[in-house]
Amino acid sequence: MHHFHYRNGILHAEDVDLARLVADTGTPAYVYSSATLERHMRVFRAAFAPLPVDIFYAMKANGNLSVLRTVARLGGGVDVVSEGEIRKALAAGVPAERIVFSGVGKSDGELHYAVSRNIQQINVETPGELYRLSAIAGALRRSVNTVLRINPAIGAGAHAKITTGDESNKFGISHADALRLYGEGTRLPGILMRGFAVHIGSQIFDLDQPEEAFGRLVELVRAARAAGYNVTHLDLGGGLGVHYDAREAGSEDEGRVKTYAAMVRRVTHGLDVHLGFEPGRVIIANAGILLARVVALNVRAERTFVVLDAGMNDLVRPAMYDAHHDIWPLQQHSDAARQPYDVVGPICESSDSFAVQRLLPPLEIGAFVAFMSAGAYGASMSSTYNQRLLVPEILVDGPRYAVIRPRQTYEELIGLDRLAPWLTEG
Repeated sequence: MHHFHYRNGILHAEDVDLARLVADTGTPAYVYSSATLERHMRVFRAAFAPLPVDIFYAMKANGNLSVLRTVARLGGGVDVVSEGEIRKALAAGVPAERIVFSGVGKSDGELHYAVSRNIQQINVETPGELYRLSAIAGALRRSVNTVLRINPAIGAGAHAKITTGDESNKFGISHADALRLYGEGTRLPGILMRGFAVHIGSQIFDLDQPEEAFGRLVELVRAARAAGYNVTHLDLGGGLGVHYDAREAGSEDEGRVKTYAAMVRRVTHGLDVHLGFEPGRVIIANAGILLARVVALNVRAERTFVVLDAGMNDLVRPAMYDAHHDIWPLQQHSDAARQPYDVVGPICESSDSFAVQRLLPPLEIGAFVAFMSAGAYGASMSSTYNQRLLVPEILVDGPRYAVIRPRQTYEELIGLDRLAPWLTEG
């Protein structure tokens, strides 16, 4: 469910008139709803009540400091995949004991930093990483809660590029090697083996594949215990899908979370392990929109291109994943007058396209539109391609709003580069 709606013919974020907001902040701009973010966190936790589960928000979906602080105030932790994400989570006030470090290519420096900060858990994804972690923990005279991320040879997701559990994917330790490596881990200095983790993909609606993957982890837990090893934790990752048709998001999304929780209860019944989850998209996607302005119309005989001031550098999902985002005008129109448009951006790439022959109300130069459900993997994947500025992020809370990432300036953009010394001579 989201808190974006029309009031008096103008799109609002909670109680904020977005026409007034864009007059103050300009476009493109991301806008997030605190109420939506908070509601999704509570719905996810309530679905598992009264089980004591850990929610580690996958901050790669959206790592803004204010988003992270909101998650932390709701009792959530974060799932990180780099030292930069650890540092940002700590800066946002997320306690170290609520941080889980995932990722297939952790460097020695990143592991050293994670261990030195006493984060909650490290999800190991290769045999070599386990041995390196042991050496680093030993040198620091620390003991590290360690979980093996397993590749169950079961992939799932709405697109091949967001499937992570198949044998052809780079993530995780082979299921066939898991028990042996777990046993080795119990004998390594500095390593406290706690359990297993899995994450098979993203934007999952059919729960058959997650259920099968979770079942394989349950089998591993029982096999490890039969071999005399202690297993206390099971990290079941994230990946639960969300509706990108924003008008449909709501009770059906909440019902799917409840169905997912019921499946997890059934699969893990009687196992006596502490469960952890790493939801990202399902928490933040429908909590954010991207506002843009129409800068040109290119009318052809057979189609009309609507050119926006937002490009694929601001929202790359349609270009990268053929992803759908609803497009709402800021000013409400009757559906009767809709016509087909190709909605594109200003980037010098043919792939800079958001929608083809999308039925929309009549659009004129200067009109504003909103890409719905853009809170996940929107701002976090944005870039300065074509030397375009990073756009602002804005957080709404009831009738108030704050710029939580300012629009980048050209001085800041150019200042990221340095001239080689020999090019400054003469």
